Amino acid sequence: MKAVAIEKYGGPEVLQLMDLPKPAVTKRDVLIEIHAASVNPVDWKIREGYLQDMLHHRFPLILGWDAAGVVVDTGPEVTKFKRGDKVFSRTDIARNGTYAEYVAVDEKYVAMKPANISFEGAAAVPLVGLTAWQALVDFARMKKDDKVLIHAGSGGVGSFAIQLAKSKGCYVAATCSSAHVDFVRSLGADQIVDYTKGDFSLQLHDYDIVFDTIGGETYRKSFKVLRQQHGAMVSILEQPDHELAEQTGVRVGYLFMHPDGKELGKIAELVEAGDIKPVVGKILPLEEARNAQMLSQSHHARGKIVLQVRG
Repeated sequence: MKAVAIEKYGGPEVLQLMDLPKPAVTKRDVLIEIHAASVNPVDWKIREGYLQDMLHHRFPLILGWDAAGVVVDTGPEVTKFKRGDKVFSRTDIARNGTYAEYVAVDEKYVAMKPANISFEGAAAVPLVGLTAWQALVDFARMKKDDKVLIHAGSGGVGSFAIQLAKSKGCYVAATCSSAHVDFVRSLGADQIVDYTKGDFSLQLHDYDIVFDTIGGETYRKSFKVLRQQHGAMVSILEQPDHELAEQTGVRVGYLFMHPDGKELGKIAELVEAGDIKPVVGKILPLEEARNAQMLSQSHHARGKIVLQVRG
């Protein structure tokens, strides 16, 4: 099969288009014929070797762990899916990835693709959708009428998180640059803080939840906008600052997203209901995975970058 893989850690130049064997299917696996895969920051971080001590991958390593496609084979113990099912998945990051024509993945990480969106749209959902869900629903216990601040509202995670919070009946504020104000407003944000013109910590107050996707000084200043003795702060970049948490009386958490087919199925229901629309900023052919990762690393992409594997 055609795949984009690496044989050593390094910069974008180590990404190579290769001809590799089709993945073996174990007893609980479904084999997905991939139509589209998406690019996430974790992809190039793994490429550069940041997570090698934790994941212990073998080379050649196929990158990418978001995909949408069609089931073409199943293991003997698979019960939820059959050949011909249109599915999407955030696959197991410890195994080979999705910049390829096929991927084998445990059925527990798979869900039926929303019927009302394309394969490219579906491929854009799993990582960002599960990250937003696990941060806002699982950790922060978001509920109707909560005030929620989402940082980097125009990014892949932020653009999904805004829509998720609005679907739950929350009041949503988001930060972004001047160039993305109209886009973030179109996602449903009730209040937008242009960080090039103002300080969100001086404009916002009494928020129930802050979802931090930036870290650093943004994370620390975010404690100022939370309701004392009540709020929840969750970050995908910063480990909890327990000193600030004790001073303000808020719950703090760090999220490293884990794949979950059941939660992905709940997200699919929101997409099918029209409450959430995938935000695809750029579609490139699989052969341009190197350019796709460079665009991701630039931090200037709006929404998700998707690789089209099959037209």
